[in-house]
Amino acid sequence: MVTPEDVRTFIEQGLPCEHIELAGDGQHFQALIVSAEFRGKSRVQRHQRVYQALGERMREEVHALSMQTLTPEEWQEQGAGAAEGRKRGPGASRGSDPGGGR
Repeated sequence: MVTPEDVRTFIEQGLPCEHIELAGDGQHFQALIVSAEFRGKSRVQRHQRVYQALGERMREEVHALSMQTLTPEEWQEQGAGAAEGRKRGPGASRGSDPGGGR
């Protein structure tokens, strides 16, 4: 069974991310994905980019993925600091800050 951590790894292998939060039950997953690559892209284009990063896994291993895709600036505007401190659901995981700013 695929875990939220597996899905996080799959996405990170194909898309540079500043932050990822994932929760799920092995078939259905919810994700918050923050990437500079989303700048200037529509929501549909952002989702397509995540699906591209997942590749065949989206068809074979991940049955459903709902996602919120943000640029680093949008994430900050929505209160990234508050997001860091909020409680996460079971199986949630968090990406690391590549700049070591935490």
